[in-house]
Amino acid sequence: MITAIVLIKTSVDRIPEIAESIAAIDSVSEVFSVTGTYDLIAMVRVPRHDDLADVIPGKISKIPGVEGTDTHVAFRAYSQNDLDAAFAIGLEG
Repeated sequence: MITAIVLIKTSVDRIPEIAESIAAIDSVSEVFSVTGTYDLIAMVRVPRHDDLADVIPGKISKIPGVEGTDTHVAFRAYSQNDLDAAFAIGLEG
Protein backbone atom coordinates (compact mmCIF):
# COMPACT_ATOMS: atom_id res chain seq x y z
CA MET A 1 0.00 0.00 0.00
CA ILE A 2 1.35 3.43 -0.93
CA THR A 3 0.68 6.31 1.46
CA ALA A 4 0.75 9.93 0.40
CA ILE A 5 0.43 12.95 2.66
CA VAL A 6 -1.31 15.74 0.73
CA LEU A 7 -0.99 19.32 1.99
CA ILE A 8 -3.91 21.35 0.64
CA LYS A 9 -4.54 25.08 0.30
CA THR A 10 -8.22 25.99 0.06
CA SER A 11 -10.64 28.87 0.03
CA VAL A 12 -10.70 29.64 3.76
CA ASP A 13 -14.42 30.33 3.81
CA ARG A 14 -15.18 26.75 2.63
CA ILE A 15 -12.73 24.62 4.63
CA PRO A 16 -15.34 22.34 6.29
CA GLU A 17 -17.21 21.67 3.04
CA ILE A 18 -13.99 21.01 1.12
CA ALA A 19 -12.70 18.71 3.88
CA GLU A 20 -15.94 16.69 3.75
CA SER A 21 -15.72 16.40 -0.04
CA ILE A 22 -12.12 15.19 0.16
CA ALA A 23 -12.94 12.73 2.97
CA ALA A 24 -15.65 11.20 0.77
CA ILE A 25 -13.07 10.09 -1.82
CA ASP A 26 -12.50 6.32 -1.54
CA SER A 27 -8.70 6.34 -1.21
CA VAL A 28 -8.65 9.13 1.38
CA SER A 29 -8.40 7.69 4.89
CA GLU A 30 -8.29 10.93 6.92
CA VAL A 31 -8.52 14.67 6.43
CA PHE A 32 -7.20 17.09 9.06
CA SER A 33 -7.95 20.79 9.37
CA VAL A 34 -4.66 22.39 10.45
CA THR A 35 -2.96 25.68 11.21
CA GLY A 36 -0.06 27.06 9.23
CA THR A 37 0.67 27.46 5.55
CA TYR A 38 -1.86 24.83 4.51
CA ASP A 39 -5.52 24.50 5.45
CA LEU A 40 -5.99 20.73 5.21
CA ILE A 41 -3.87 17.59 5.26
CA ALA A 42 -5.21 14.43 3.63
CA MET A 43 -3.88 10.92 4.01
CA VAL A 44 -4.22 9.01 0.74
CA ARG A 45 -3.65 5.25 0.57
CA VAL A 46 -3.60 3.46 -2.79
CA PRO A 47 -2.40 0.03 -3.95
CA ARG A 48 -0.29 1.31 -6.87
CA HIS A 49 1.83 4.41 -7.40
CA ASP A 50 -0.07 5.24 -10.60
CA ASP A 51 -3.31 5.43 -8.61
CA LEU A 52 -2.05 8.61 -6.92
CA ALA A 53 -2.63 10.49 -10.19
CA ASP A 54 -6.26 9.39 -10.24
CA VAL A 55 -6.85 10.55 -6.67
CA ILE A 56 -4.79 13.71 -6.18
CA PRO A 57 -4.87 15.68 -9.45
CA GLY A 58 -7.81 13.65 -10.74
CA LYS A 59 -10.17 14.14 -7.78
CA ILE A 60 -8.82 16.24 -4.90
CA SER A 61 -7.53 19.09 -7.07
CA LYS A 62 -10.81 19.26 -8.98
CA ILE A 63 -12.93 19.94 -5.90
CA PRO A 64 -14.20 23.53 -6.05
CA GLY A 65 -12.26 25.65 -3.56
CA VAL A 66 -9.04 23.61 -3.65
CA GLU A 67 -6.38 26.13 -4.63
CA GLY A 68 -3.30 23.92 -4.58
CA THR A 69 -1.72 20.74 -3.27
CA ASP A 70 1.75 19.61 -2.19
CA THR A 71 2.14 15.84 -2.09
CA HIS A 72 4.65 13.80 -0.08
CA VAL A 73 4.91 10.05 -0.66
CA ALA A 74 5.91 7.99 2.38
CA PHE A 75 8.82 5.56 2.14
CA ARG A 76 7.84 3.72 5.32
CA ALA A 77 5.17 4.01 7.95
CA TYR A 78 5.92 3.73 11.66
CA SER A 79 3.28 3.52 14.36
CA GLN A 80 3.23 2.81 18.07
CA ASN A 81 1.45 -0.50 17.34
CA ASP A 82 4.29 -1.56 15.02
CA LEU A 83 6.92 -0.66 17.62
CA ASP A 84 5.08 -2.49 20.41
CA ALA A 85 4.79 -5.63 18.25
CA ALA A 86 8.49 -5.52 17.34
CA PHE A 87 9.60 -5.28 20.95
CA ALA A 88 7.20 -8.05 21.99
CA ILE A 89 8.69 -10.64 19.61
CA GLY A 90 9.80 -13.63 21.62
CA LEU A 91 8.16 -12.48 24.83
CA GLU A 92 5.43 -14.55 26.37
CA GLY A 93 2.46 -12.66 27.74
